[in-house]
Amino acid sequence: MFIAYSPIYKYQLPEGHRFPMIKYELLPQQIMLEGLATEADFFSPKRLTDQEILHTHTEEYLHKLLHLPLPRKEERAIGFPVKNELIERGRYIASGTYECAKYALEHGCALNIAGGTHHAYADQGGGFCVFNDFAIAANLLLKRKELSKILIVDLDVHQGNGTAKIFEAEDRIFTFSMHGKKNYPLRKERSDLDIELDDGTRDDDYLSELKNVLPSLILDTKPDLMMYLSGVDVLEQDKLGRLSMTMAGCRSRDQFVFECCKKFDIPVCVSMGGGYSEKISDIISAHTNTYRMAFDIFT
Repeated sequence: MFIAYSPIYKYQLPEGHRFPMIKYELLPQQIMLEGLATEADFFSPKRLTDQEILHTHTEEYLHKLLHLPLPRKEERAIGFPVKNELIERGRYIASGTYECAKYALEHGCALNIAGGTHHAYADQGGGFCVFNDFAIAANLLLKRKELSKILIVDLDVHQGNGTAKIFEAEDRIFTFSMHGKKNYPLRKERSDLDIELDDGTRDDDYLSELKNVLPSLILDTKPDLMMYLSGVDVLEQDKLGRLSMTMAGCRSRDQFVFECCKKFDIPVCVSMGGGYSEKISDIISAHTNTYRMAFDIFT
């Protein structure tokens, strides 16, 4: 496997904001401990340039980030104290997703230890997201003519509102989000396809919805690449999730997505997305399952 990871992902937030960011340190260790990857499978992405960011985000927004502090209202919307270190971290995360996408086009599958920052709009951040890594990577791929059609499959429990808005008029990007109906964000955007789930949705209903939609969606859109946001905040024990999926159900979700990509010969790049269970061990186990399914199906 090809896995994007940089030590800058470990940037420590102030006390009270750190959990569950420690997962970016622990996840690579667990992946190697279980024999799913070796150190040789990991790479450190390059630093994203201002110009690469500006293919997605506005000049005004980038200027604000480069000349901190942000207005209090805008920092509060992001949810973190916004410092230069956090902005630098965002550059490397988005670059890692882009490099994973290029590798997936060559070899089938690649994963980013971080990413899934789908609440960032072109002109503002939100929901723990400064830059939108999928949007940045997709726009770079299109601008550089590395492909012509992308399917974004966002299975984080929260709607990919920033991604939906950024690509609302872009026919070459199809956005699909399956998320909690009553969860954040309160004001949803319109993806190309949204499936809203009731609080307490369990494995069988969740997987039935996904299986009814994804294969036909792949056949209809005929993408050159799938970008898969594999958030594990769908778990019943997640503090922010409000669904009732088990660890086995979450693993089956990942397995089905990867099997579809393999069956239809669609390269897939993956970002981890959210995970806010009380126990860090649950978060790591669920994310590791994503790597296990990718390993089993693509190696």
